[in-house]
Amino acid sequence: MISELCTANREGDVRVVLRHEGRIEAPNWHPEGYLIVNGDGLLYRVPLDAPRLDRIDTGFATGCNNDHGLSPDGAWLAISDKTETGASCIYILPVGGGVPRRVTPKVPSWFHGWSPDGARLAYVGARDGGPILLYNCALDGSDERLLTPGFDHVDGPDYTPDGQWIWFNGEKDGAVDLWRVRPDGRDMERMTEGAEVDWFPHPAPLGDDVLWLAFPPGTKGHPADLQVRLRLMPAAGGTARDILTLFGGQGSLNVPCWAPDGSRFAFMRYVP
Repeated sequence: MISELCTANREGDVRVVLRHEGRIEAPNWHPEGYLIVNGDGLLYRVPLDAPRLDRIDTGFATGCNNDHGLSPDGAWLAISDKTETGASCIYILPVGGGVPRRVTPKVPSWFHGWSPDGARLAYVGARDGGPILLYNCALDGSDERLLTPGFDHVDGPDYTPDGQWIWFNGEKDGAVDLWRVRPDGRDMERMTEGAEVDWFPHPAPLGDDVLWLAFPPGTKGHPADLQVRLRLMPAAGGTARDILTLFGGQGSLNVPCWAPDGSRFAFMRYVP
């Protein structure tokens, strides 16, 4: 498997940043000009001006999955790791590396979004044997709030840049669509509806568009290694359009991935 770490603009102009023998996943874009990806339980920095995999010191956390992301000021990194707890748990650490500090008391929990004011995290988790649903909490792990009761499964939450909405993909009655909800759980709104299986919405930094990953109709879960599409729609709702078709899926677009100026986004595609 060849992993291609790429960037693209909204017209589908693709630039391959790095080709890697093996599997790397889920790029974030740091404002200082590098990407962060995960691979084999570890996290790596990829400088855009001299692409290579530079390992980030995550201390004891060597079982990181692909749910990670940056604080609004770029100083902190949230990770999801199972080394200490046996199930995915959210931690934060300095973006340059260091000792992780635990955030979520309960597991499993998977990070996905950081509020624009830096005060809260959005994530998904399973509680007391129930389904995986959307939560947010304070940065110290207190005040956990369930935002999506009544869904069968939820994933991929990401805040809008004004902090007024959290977008996510939600499953009800076998259909997986994009939804948005206020951070306090009010005003639940379905934003897509169709045969495709929509996952991992990411609002653009200027608040104008939302990017997401569309799986073929009938797809179960969010598998890897199939033909998928990257799509874009106005943040207020409306007509969506395709940007790219690629071989990928799981790992391609899991976490916040836009460049800070909104001109490009990062994603992964794979060559079998």
